[in-house]
Amino acid sequence: MSLTSKQRAFLKSLAVEMAPIQYFGKASLTEENLKNVDEALTARELIKLGVQKNCEDSAKEIAEAIAAHTKAEVVQVIGKKIVLYREGKDDKKKLELPRR
Repeated sequence: MSLTSKQRAFLKSLAVEMAPIQYFGKASLTEENLKNVDEALTARELIKLGVQKNCEDSAKEIAEAIAAHTKAEVVQVIGKKIVLYREGKDDKKKLELPRR
């Protein structure tokens, strides 16, 4: 699924008020981190993550790796903040995106 610019803008507006639910530090990506992000996407659909200064990988690299692993969409990467979206299952869907 690819997000349209209208859908991406809608998700960005929702993410503005969100606080990062997880930070990536010196250890960068681990199996445990990926599992936590996957569970958070299942529960919330839209999440914000943070990358600390001591992390060796860039926020963009981390965002792309997580998106590939969790089948999520990268909504945006600004500085050290990452916003990801993965559509929920029909019975657990929380967000209604604007039409394409």
